[in-house]
Amino acid sequence: MDKQFSPRKLDVKSFAEAGAVIDGAAPIGEFKRLEAETAGASQQAQVEWTATGEVRNPLHVHPDIWLHLRAGATLPLTCQRCLQPVDVDVEVERSFRFVADEETAQAQDDEAEEDLLALSRAFDLHELIEDEMLLEMPIAPRHDVCPEPVVLSVEDPGFEAANEERENPFAVLGKLKPGKKES
Repeated sequence: MDKQFSPRKLDVKSFAEAGAVIDGAAPIGEFKRLEAETAGASQQAQVEWTATGEVRNPLHVHPDIWLHLRAGATLPLTCQRCLQPVDVDVEVERSFRFVADEETAQAQDDEAEEDLLALSRAFDLHELIEDEMLLEMPIAPRHDVCPEPVVLSVEDPGFEAANEERENPFAVLGKLKPGKKES
């Protein structure tokens, strides 16, 4: 009989020992921080994911518990060049080694090449997926070619007219100089 694993309360050690695989798809609305980045334009967008458990060195006193994660979605973001919607594919593929607790993770973090997490019997896989998707998002999403030409202007249309209306401040100071007559 196959053991059922819940992505919201995953017993990571049992999951890895079973060499289990779980996958799913969830609307972006279930990932509140990710949804906030899409400015509410994500009604049809879905995050598809797969998680695989693995035990390395199973005969060792402290075998290595691993979780391999793949996730992806097409996110409706805002182009930072033209400020129009742009669909951005965000893909994540990472492996995590689980250690006994947070202190061990912090102690080994500097030497380890892999990502370390604390072992848990109620690990929230959806939270990990959301964290990794947010880290993978581009800082400034933009189209390869914007759908409308972008007007790059650094001055206000009335800038020159406003400058001409003002009197030169040095000319005003010159009038205050003794011995200078106003003409």
